[in-house]
Amino acid sequence: MIDLTELQQRIAAMQDLLKAKGLDGALFIYPIDVYYFSGTRQNATLWMPSEGTPLLMVRKSLERARQESPLADIRPFPSSRDFASVIPAEAVKLGLTFDVLPVQQLNFYTKLLAGREFVDISPLNREVRSVKSPFEVELLRRSGASLSSVFTQVPEFLRAGMRELDLSAEFECRLRKAGNEGYVRMRAFNQELFQGLAVSAGGASYGFFDGAVTGRGLSNASPHGASLDVIERNVPILLDYTGVFEGYITDMTRIFVVGDLDDELKHAFDVSVAIQAYLQAALKPGAICEELFLRSVEMAAEAGLGGSFMGMPGEQARFVGHGVGLELDEFPVIAQGFKVPLKEGHVIAIEPKFVLPGKGVVGIENTFVTTAIGGVKLTDIPDVITYL
Repeated sequence: MIDLTELQQRIAAMQDLLKAKGLDGALFIYPIDVYYFSGTRQNATLWMPSEGTPLLMVRKSLERARQESPLADIRPFPSSRDFASVIPAEAVKLGLTFDVLPVQQLNFYTKLLAGREFVDISPLNREVRSVKSPFEVELLRRSGASLSSVFTQVPEFLRAGMRELDLSAEFECRLRKAGNEGYVRMRAFNQELFQGLAVSAGGASYGFFDGAVTGRGLSNASPHGASLDVIERNVPILLDYTGVFEGYITDMTRIFVVGDLDDELKHAFDVSVAIQAYLQAALKPGAICEELFLRSVEMAAEAGLGGSFMGMPGEQARFVGHGVGLELDEFPVIAQGFKVPLKEGHVIAIEPKFVLPGKGVVGIENTFVTTAIGGVKLTDIPDVITYL
C-alpha cells in the first residue's frame, strides 16, 4: 500500500510542473494515473489543484477507495449539476492527459466545466512518472525477482515437440501462481499484449506490435505471441515476458534451445549481450537517449547484422529500450528522436534483439534502474543461452 509521504512527493512534483506551466490544476481520469497519485485504482476522477489538497471523486467503490487511499479528501462523484461547484471558479486553466483521453470524455468534462480552458499535460505527467522513487524501485526489484524465478524453471518443462502455445501456457501458469497480476498496461493507442511471448520459428514473423519480435499468434484477430507451431530441435526459442506485481512491470527475455544453434545465431546473441553491456554501463544521469540508440545501431552494423537488428528486415523497431513502471511503455525511450537526458531513477527495459529470416530470433532483455554508476539490473539471472 502506498503511504501518504510517497503520495505527497508525487503530488508535489506534479504541482510544481503545473505551476511552471501557468495552470490552475489538473483533472486525472485515466485509471493508472489516478492510482499513481491516489493509491487506489477505483473508478474515480482526481482533481489536483496547482496548490493545496487534491480531491478524489469516486464512482465505485467509495468504501474501498477510502480504505486504500491515504488522501484526506475522498468523496462520492458529484452529480453533473454539482460538478462545477467542486472545482473552484478561479481555476480556469486546467490540465488533462490528452494522450489517453477519449473525445467523448473530453466533451463530457467540457460540458461540465463550461468556460474553462483545457490544456494537454501528457508530457508533464509522463515526466513525473518516469522517475521512480526508492519505494517504486523496491517494488520493481521484487517484480524482477519473481519474474526471474519463473524463467529459471523453464528447463523443467521445455521439450522439443511441444507447441509454442503449450510452452506459453505452462510459463504463464507458473507466473500466475507466483502472483503475477497479468494487467500489462500500455499507454500507446492500438497496442495490446497478453503477458508476453513464447516463440520459436514463428518468432521470425512480423505484425502490428511495436517491438522487435511479434510472433505469429493464434489468428488474424490475435496476430501476436505464441502460435500452434511445434517447437523443433536446434531452433532458438525466445521467451519474452512481463512480470506485474503490485502494479509494477518488469520485462525480460531469454533464449533457449533443444540441441544446438547455428553459428550465425550464436554470433548474433553475443552481439546482443555486447550491446546490452554498453547500454548498461551508459545508463547514467545525463546520457542522451538518442545517442545511446544510435551507438547500438552502429554496433549491430559493425557486426554485420544491421539489417536484422530489432526486427525483420524492413519491419524494424526504432528503439532498443523503453521505460517501465505501472505501464510497459513509459518514458524514457532509448530511441531515435528521443533527445532527452537520462535521470537517476529512470527504469528501463533494454532489449537488443536480432531476427534472422530462415534461422530464427535471438536476443536479450533485462530491466535496469539508472544510477550514477550505470544501470543496476533488476532481472538478475545469467545472460546466457540455455541449451537443453
